[in-house]
Amino acid sequence: MTKIKLLVVDDAQYVLKALRDTLEARGYEVYDAVNGEEALPKYMEVNPDVVLMDILMPKMDGISATRNIIDYDPDAKIIAVTAVGKRGLEKECIEAGASGFVMKPFKTKDLLNAINSLGEDEGN
Repeated sequence: MTKIKLLVVDDAQYVLKALRDTLEARGYEVYDAVNGEEALPKYMEVNPDVVLMDILMPKMDGISATRNIIDYDPDAKIIAVTAVGKRGLEKECIEAGASGFVMKPFKTKDLLNAINSLGEDEGN
């Protein structure tokens, strides 16, 4: 079984570290970017199976970054991960090309289920 490659995009270092530690302990290969501006070049370099995309970030938000990645790779699998419960945000993320949506704070099990449901075709 091949490891599922993940790209985690979040401007909070503690979130990146927590996700990296949690996901690597479960056998995932984890890469990260600290904002939407870094997301596309990192995506092109790593070619991840699944992207975990924060929505509110400096320089470029997650919705714009999602659109950029989808423009580059229409088959990209992106899960929007956000603490912002703004009305219509989930719809906006899906319209931008996200395949899934997870609210922070999330249960690790829920995040893993979302990742595995998208990554199973790629990683196995």
